[in-house]
Amino acid sequence: MLSNRKYAGLCVVGIETFYVMCLAYGSLLIGRARELHHSLFELLPWFAWGNPLSMVWGAVLLGVFALIAGWYIAWMHNVSLVPARN
Repeated sequence: MLSNRKYAGLCVVGIETFYVMCLAYGSLLIGRARELHHSLFELLPWFAWGNPLSMVWGAVLLGVFALIAGWYIAWMHNVSLVPARN
């Protein structure tokens, strides 16, 4: 059985690490690749590239999403392990 808290916490750490790496990588790109990368981030509500407060908001938003998704995935996994009753 998975611990819901531990799994959800690991999902949050993973998404936050990925988010920071993507922000750093996106700042190194040029041309159309940069435009595409920035437009993907702008799919987040109220995200504006280059605005530090907006970048913090993106981290919070993705963290909340990862927490909910991680908890749900762990719960679904644990429920699937319960043997069916006849």
